[in-house]
Amino acid sequence: MSEAPDKESKTEEATEKKVRDSLEKGQVPHSREATTLASMLAILIAVYFLLADNVVKLRFSLESFIDNPGGFVINSGADASAILYVAAFEAAKVVGPVVLVIMVAGIAASFLQNQPQLVVDRIEPKFERISIKKGWSRIFGVQGQVEFLKSLFKLSIVAVAGYIALGGSYREIFNALFMEPSAIPSLMQDLSIQFLFAVVVTTSVLVGADLAWSHFSWRKELMMTKQEVKDEHKQAEGDPLIKMRLRSLQRDRSRRRMMAEVPRATLIVANPTHYSVALRYVREEGGAPIVLAKGKDLIALKIRFIAEQNGIPIYEDRALARSLYASVEVDKMIPPEFYKAVAGVILFLQQRGQQPRRTM
Repeated sequence: MSEAPDKESKTEEATEKKVRDSLEKGQVPHSREATTLASMLAILIAVYFLLADNVVKLRFSLESFIDNPGGFVINSGADASAILYVAAFEAAKVVGPVVLVIMVAGIAASFLQNQPQLVVDRIEPKFERISIKKGWSRIFGVQGQVEFLKSLFKLSIVAVAGYIALGGSYREIFNALFMEPSAIPSLMQDLSIQFLFAVVVTTSVLVGADLAWSHFSWRKELMMTKQEVKDEHKQAEGDPLIKMRLRSLQRDRSRRRMMAEVPRATLIVANPTHYSVALRYVREEGGAPIVLAKGKDLIALKIRFIAEQNGIPIYEDRALARSLYASVEVDKMIPPEFYKAVAGVILFLQQRGQQPRRTM
């Protein structure tokens, strides 16, 4: 089937997780033109501040090779290598700072666009990277043709800007044929600065458009279908059926632990059939009575059944049983507002000769 329906169905914005996963995989919006702009700007800075003076210094340093060629003794290959080393060192002092500025600018352009990170997946060996068929499709496919047209358009724009910048300087270029050699570096510097400035300004406009397009296309590529959003939400929150099952298991375990505590109770306050609350009160332990278990309907009947098996007195009081059930959590002491009512229950049981059961 065609991919068009899939793309058309991607109507939802990418979730935060989808964006984070894309960044972790190294799939980030990136403008190649930003790196080109940084390099051109670096070259402009180098030409303006470094190149002209350094070229003059290089000329003075190498004058001796032309003015006094007989002053160099070349009797062996070592002598020739020494002369070449000197020339290379002097040339490196001119070219080195320029290369360093361009390198720093290129790295800064990449760092400013995206945070650097190591993505192992991008450097893993893959057959498709050396596949002639895949490479051919990348170069001559639709995407390759689009990139070629973009590059041709950008080259045309830069060429036109350079022509406009240097269009009025053809007389100076022609007159350079009759100028003193010492004046040529200064002329070349001025013309280079004009040309590079025009290129930098034009490239800045292209970079702005390219950055906007790269972010737009990146967001467009990350768009999701409604089903993908639902699936991701389900993964993040957990399958509702599984969560329901887990909650049911947790309730069952909690209920079993609670029932295991009922034999330790000293009295049961109950609504005849709907509510039961198991309390433990031992004077020697100190503190207020503690709710060991509570329940309604079938659980309430189960609590009463266990109490009867263990000889625990049961006191029926609809209002008190309902209030204790609603207000007090299991394993918590009853609040002060229940002291009087529970104390009355204990006193009533004592008067009837039905002492609350004393347990260890």
